[in-house]
Amino acid sequence: MTRSFMLAFGAALAIPLSALGSPLTAQENPTLRRASQAYSSLSYVEAIALARKASRERLSPADQARYYELLGFAYASLDSTRQATEAFKQVLMLNPDRGLDATRISPKITSSFALALAQVLVLREVKVDSTEFVAGVGSLPIRFHVTRTARLRTRIVGPSGQMTVDSALGEGAVSLAWNGLLANGLPPESGTYRVMIEATAGRDSYASAVTLWVEAGAVDTLPHLTGLPGYDLLPETVMPARSWKPVGLALMATSLALGGSLALESSKLGGGGRREILTIGAGAALVGVLATLKKPAPAPAHANILYNSLVREQLTRRNAEIAAENATRRRQVKLGIIPQPAAEGKS
Repeated sequence: MTRSFMLAFGAALAIPLSALGSPLTAQENPTLRRASQAYSSLSYVEAIALARKASRERLSPADQARYYELLGFAYASLDSTRQATEAFKQVLMLNPDRGLDATRISPKITSSFALALAQVLVLREVKVDSTEFVAGVGSLPIRFHVTRTARLRTRIVGPSGQMTVDSALGEGAVSLAWNGLLANGLPPESGTYRVMIEATAGRDSYASAVTLWVEAGAVDTLPHLTGLPGYDLLPETVMPARSWKPVGLALMATSLALGGSLALESSKLGGGGRREILTIGAGAALVGVLATLKKPAPAPAHANILYNSLVREQLTRRNAEIAAENATRRRQVKLGIIPQPAAEGKS
């Protein structure tokens, strides 16, 4: 196998690492940085020796993960699958959410990483979302992924007490929900709490924790209704149409008066009686006109009165239901959950 072919093959292993922002770059420890440079130069044995030397120095937690990952990459490149798998298992213990892009990294490396993932017991992708809900009514979703079948115990722990959310065997993706109540049946007080997830399989164990800020507050109450939407009250009286009957009667009385006046004039009984009849007729006509012009009195609208009675009955019933609902809400507690930045894990 030619030297140029070896360089090209090594480049295929090394270049994708920097492209992915792998822990093999930007190390804080100088010795570990030299080990990474040796790996990039395809000097895998030298990279392992320098990495071992760096491990005897004071390494930050991030550099410890980089150290084991550098060993995994180097051993996999040398076809030392067992040692590469053991190194990757340590990587996953320190950084359980670490993953490799199989489309951009050598199958030698990704296969060793997959072996490590199948053998190690860790909790990955632990997720708790920010939310608000009423304790005992809503719930807080808790999601995570366990790499092997294990006994899982999930608890909420804080200053007001604790609560076991679930305790059962599980594997793969797990979804749980906390109803917001502690073991004493009461909601928690405001403060810092932790979601503790413990996994046990034989002699292997792993624990992860998510810190939460819990804000306990009052539940909003419903407003008292002054009306039902879409059901407006109707007027309970109506103005009747103006009647022309008084004018008709007045005109009839006036006609009779004129007729009487003419009859008296024909009988030559004197003018005194005629004047009196005319006066009576004119008075009757005036009364009829005034009666017609007078504004009629309002009349009750019986259909509207019945409709309004039904609407008021429904409104009273609805407000009674709201009062009962508000009484329940005043005894409830609304929880606001805010997860803190990151999950912590330990074996």
